Amino acid sequence: MVVITKLSAVEQLPITKLHRPVSGNFAGDVPLLDLTSPAAATQVVAACEEFGFFKLTNHGISFELIDRLECEAVKFFSLPIWKKDAAGSAAPFGYGSRKIGTWDFGWIEYLLMQANSINPALSSSFRSALSDYISTIKNLSCELLELMAEGLGLQPRNILSKLLMDEESDLMLRLNHYPPCPSSQQRNNISVTGFGEHTDPQVISILRSNNTSGLQISLRDGRWVPVPPDQSSFFVNVGDSLQVLTNGRFRSVKHRVLANSVQSRLSMIFFGGPPLKERVAPLPLLMEEGEESLYREFTWCEYKTTAYKTKLVDNRLGLFEKH
Repeated sequence: MVVITKLSAVEQLPITKLHRPVSGNFAGDVPLLDLTSPAAATQVVAACEEFGFFKLTNHGISFELIDRLECEAVKFFSLPIWKKDAAGSAAPFGYGSRKIGTWDFGWIEYLLMQANSINPALSSSFRSALSDYISTIKNLSCELLELMAEGLGLQPRNILSKLLMDEESDLMLRLNHYPPCPSSQQRNNISVTGFGEHTDPQVISILRSNNTSGLQISLRDGRWVPVPPDQSSFFVNVGDSLQVLTNGRFRSVKHRVLANSVQSRLSMIFFGGPPLKERVAPLPLLMEEGEESLYREFTWCEYKTTAYKTKLVDNRLGLFEKH
């Protein structure tokens, strides 16, 4: 179990009233993808179309590798605030506390870094764990994108994964720590937001967290449902860019994290984005005869810049839809 000292100097944060959760055992309804299944290609397409999200098992990633990075992250977030600040402020890369982007706040502290430029201020053991983890998760991301291409009947099979394999691909890793939220911050059945509702702008995101609840996804009918934690599995999100590449066939899932009053939550998220100059538009191979593009073409740099200027809750893709 992850145990980390509470976030230093946390002020009262914005609170958000929640929808009533869906009744029943939602854990059984979260799409589950066994990477070793012969039907994986078909199943991953179905999950991305309906949910934009799935739980990945039998992924082949060493638990020793995962635990090594988690232990290093725990040690980092347990440091005094002045030592964490030495990693640089998150503008955008470095250590951040409470403030998320330009407009939003959460019950959170985090470390954000580019995959090909690991922060030299971190300990050598931390940098080593980060390097090994990022390399492995990048390969897993490409494997999943190739599985999606196979399920969609796309050729060549690397038509999506090559976006992450370029030496200029925009790959990032984010380590999020959500300290236990004092009960004094939670009143009248209103929960504090750890990370506000949003979609991920990249192509694909792969998340791993410790065994603490908090993650929720939004279904097509707008209801929020909890995702039961499972520290032995990964959770995969379709990003905005992949929604555009499939002309809306795949859904970029809206998700959020609620603060936990008892346990620390630690998550590690890999974001796979294309090179900044890459032009993003629906793939012609997926367009049926006479089908029109739902989005205007844009570069990843243009979309990323726009997304980071908006609020988390904003419909970023709406600015790029054709009307």
